[in-house]
Amino acid sequence: MKVVTAEEMKQLDKLATEEYGVAGLLLMDQASKAVAEAVMEILPEGNQKVVIFCGKGNNGGDGFGAARWLESFGVKTRVYLVGASLEEIAGDAAVELAMLQRAGVKIEVLTDDDDFLLAELACAKAGVIVDALLGTGFKGELRDVYARSCRLINESERPVVAVDIPTGVDADNGSICKDAVKASVTITMELPKVGLFLYPAVDYVGELYAANIGMPQKLVADCPSKKFLVDEAMVQSLLPLRAGNAHKGDAGKVLVFAGSPGFTGAAALCSNAAVRSGAGLVSLLTPLSSRDVLAVKLTEVMVHGLLERMPGVLGGGAASDVVAKAANADVLAIGPGLGTSESTMEAVRTVLEQVQIPTVIDADALTALKDNLELLQKMEAPKVLTPHVGEMARLTGLSVEEIDKNRVELAAKYAAEWNAVVVLKGAPTVVGCPDGTVYINSSGCSAMATGGSGDVLTGMIAALAGQGISLSEAAVCAVYLHGKAGEAAAEKYTAFGAGQLVDFLPKL
Repeated sequence: MKVVTAEEMKQLDKLATEEYGVAGLLLMDQASKAVAEAVMEILPEGNQKVVIFCGKGNNGGDGFGAARWLESFGVKTRVYLVGASLEEIAGDAAVELAMLQRAGVKIEVLTDDDDFLLAELACAKAGVIVDALLGTGFKGELRDVYARSCRLINESERPVVAVDIPTGVDADNGSICKDAVKASVTITMELPKVGLFLYPAVDYVGELYAANIGMPQKLVADCPSKKFLVDEAMVQSLLPLRAGNAHKGDAGKVLVFAGSPGFTGAAALCSNAAVRSGAGLVSLLTPLSSRDVLAVKLTEVMVHGLLERMPGVLGGGAASDVVAKAANADVLAIGPGLGTSESTMEAVRTVLEQVQIPTVIDADALTALKDNLELLQKMEAPKVLTPHVGEMARLTGLSVEEIDKNRVELAAKYAAEWNAVVVLKGAPTVVGCPDGTVYINSSGCSAMATGGSGDVLTGMIAALAGQGISLSEAAVCAVYLHGKAGEAAAEKYTAFGAGQLVDFLPKL
């Protein structure tokens, strides 16, 4: 599903009216009807009262229209205008306002304490409250009258339907301001807005529905946005298909370069995830001092030891051994648990510079790239980087807070700059591609916040890439399936280890 920024949606609205001849009032009326229908879905039986808070813009116009539709359904509405006088309402919103007034509904303007007291009493008696105050154009902080209205909505403890986006939520980056509305349901118009899927906004959106408001589907399909929400339908269309007479060599040969004394778990998690994600053959290259431990841990994986200078510190011949083994593999996963000695880091950099097959770069291999990012431009192999926000901060010099707040833009920016697929892990995980396409994952849960989850994801990406799909497709599918496995595990266990994720890989 395509998702858009506030500006991209504004341009779609403009094209719909100017190029396709669809009247703005028609779009507003369809949006209003969608809101009214959503209200009817959650309106408690026996309480046919709805309070609607409207701003002066198009979001408020949707609120006026929703009131008219609800009145036609037999629902009693109280409509409050916030931050403006009736005379200030203009455009299509003014037309909706006039129609509502002719239907006999009084619009009350909230200005002083007495007005707010009456609105508070109305909210206490309402079955549902509608937030039609401010739309996707909101940025910054709420003015006092809007903040007071939002507090009233939140303190009412009634189900809340937000029009397009909860008031106080940034449509582009998901940030929220103080007193932002916490909705039960959000009805977004035509295409979802990026910020609705980002934290902390996710906790304010409630159930999210995208309403078809009558925009020409060609216009929607041609929308230039390169941002997509990853869902089940997308993953089903991308997953590799295996022929009925396939053998293990056809299912992908994955080479894992990982592990060191004390960190064998990361290598085991990654390798086992590759096996459980469908790889036909998985080989693990690890420092010689880790080989025996990992050989016991991994039944289905071929484990080979690499020369060391000392236990856990790779020797000079290790890199050439990895490159030679990679020549007979389909994909390389590098980094989990390798350690960060300078000798090992140099071996990692040598491998990255010489390897020719698609490569998934994670964990300690990302550390090897710090202050050596020019290596990404020298690499001939297609590559995926899988940093969490801390690793991304070390690679870019940006703060964790800045990365978390702008994860969509930054995933796209650095994917292009590094000519790599960038899997920026977190909530949500975002996959940026070198061509500017960005995928926002819709699966996962907080129970997955446990050591080793990233190692499992690396193995999954490698396994899927080894089965013949592109690195970007493998990353998108693995991220989604990883999240769905976490959701399934969380249904059974209050807490679980990363190694259990592969037991819940869903069958799609």
